[in-house]
Amino acid sequence: MKKTAIVMAIAAALLPTTLLAANPELSFNKLWTYKHGATPGQVSEIPAFDQRTNTLWVAGVIGIDVLDALSGELLEHIDTTAYGSVNSVAVKHGVAAFAVESANRTEPGVVLLYDTRTRAPSQGTNVIQVGSLPDMLAFTPDGSRLLVANEATPSLYGTRQGTSVPYVFAVPAVDPAGSVSIIDMTTRSLTATATLSGVPTSGSKLRRDTGMDFEPEYIAVNEDGTKAYVTLQEANSLGALDLTTNQFTRVIGLGAKDFGLPGNQIDALNDGVVSFISAPIKGLYMPDGIAAYTWKGKTYLVMANEGDFREDDKDREAAGKFGATAPLDKLRVSATDSSPGDLHAAGARSFSIRDEEGKLVYDSGDILDKKAAELGIYDDGRSRDKGVEPEGVALLDIAGRTYAFIGLERTTKSAVAVFDVTNPYRTSYVDMIVTDGDVSPEGLSAFHFRGHFYLAIANEVSNTTTLYRIERLINRK
Repeated sequence: MKKTAIVMAIAAALLPTTLLAANPELSFNKLWTYKHGATPGQVSEIPAFDQRTNTLWVAGVIGIDVLDALSGELLEHIDTTAYGSVNSVAVKHGVAAFAVESANRTEPGVVLLYDTRTRAPSQGTNVIQVGSLPDMLAFTPDGSRLLVANEATPSLYGTRQGTSVPYVFAVPAVDPAGSVSIIDMTTRSLTATATLSGVPTSGSKLRRDTGMDFEPEYIAVNEDGTKAYVTLQEANSLGALDLTTNQFTRVIGLGAKDFGLPGNQIDALNDGVVSFISAPIKGLYMPDGIAAYTWKGKTYLVMANEGDFREDDKDREAAGKFGATAPLDKLRVSATDSSPGDLHAAGARSFSIRDEEGKLVYDSGDILDKKAAELGIYDDGRSRDKGVEPEGVALLDIAGRTYAFIGLERTTKSAVAVFDVTNPYRTSYVDMIVTDGDVSPEGLSAFHFRGHFYLAIANEVSNTTTLYRIERLINRK
């Protein structure tokens, strides 16, 4: 056996194991689908559930649609356009919080607080200024604090410096600092703004020189509310935030995935034929959604490895630019990380589980793409980009088991992959929820209510929100 083959065989043996379900473990019963659009311009992006009123609050650009979770009927539309575009919603203890970016996105945004019973602004302080482009927000488990991820995307990115590869981009003229705003919910006041400048770094493949600074994307909070973990998607990294000091302690580069290893195959061609190959390409994880859970007293982080480039796409090129030949020449790769013979694509076409230090515990390999292909919903038109593009994450505990729901943004029908992640080292594939008529799940909300378990799926392209009831079919030890 050649040395390279031996190395690949050893590496494959060390990969975390995915167990494939032999018998159905969960059932999924679709209860209803609501088609948004009663208010022109409203879309379905991020859902949040309110236990007190049994309602779903769905954020989408111009406002919030409040839906009856029992019937799926629209109860009210809340217009947020006086403040800007709403990006996200979170609900806790009868308070709905909206993240709203300014009309000029480089200016500070706001968080709006609403009473879920009256569906009116909360009494007292209900408008709180935060950082630029608040993109996501999350309550701590006890509801005492609200964390806001301020993505702070520049309007004009930095320009390219020189002609050599990898590309290097200058610092843009106007680029507000990416940050996390921390709001005390007792006083309804901003108590801290955690920034990332000068924070120690570790890990590998931390993307810099992209013409933008760190841009917080998504937040997960540990069980006791002492630490938060923030995806810095475009930088292929994770920020660790200490909530006792309200400061970031480190930024961890998340490394790269080897698409040449067994179990990591990709389809690299938009040629109308779904064909998976082992390719001498790396994939930068670049996670979007993140969620935290506890196993044996330790925190683990579930991440959807979507991948992302700049909005103007000037940090990407076709792999042929770096000397790649067919069938890899049209694959889109990072121009700030790739060089001839060393290509890096955006995204890992998977979801991962990592520990608090950012160490990779599990990766789903090529399961998501291949399961989508098996079900006839793989979109070959996305092959040279990022495959099925895992984006959203939600976790749900059912009968002592922890399940992860992974929304796949780029399939021909709405698809959510389901895995049992109770023991992160023995993760098992359970099923894939496919919904006819829905396309492109953007946000997920998993919850229990009066003894039952549910998953709400906000689908951006079809502009629909769908609710499923989940039942356990078998018991596992």
